[in-house]
Amino acid sequence: MKGAIPRGTLRSILKKHQPTMRREAELDVLVHLNCLLFVRRLVEEAQLKALENKSSVIKPEHIKAVAKTALKKSKG
Repeated sequence: MKGAIPRGTLRSILKKHQPTMRREAELDVLVHLNCLLFVRRLVEEAQLKALENKSSVIKPEHIKAVAKTALKKSKG
């Protein structure tokens, strides 16, 4: 598994997305943690879906089936 995105890269992505917005010093860490929490929720729900289908492996169709609901739950 590849390592995390370097902080400098994440900061530059955020800066390009909203160049005029003021950012807190640790914003990149918060964004990274939110991404990790979303991926964790997605995997947990996909695992439950796989168990419903009596599969021991999470397949792409399990991820696709729960992606929309996981995204709605993550929006807050």
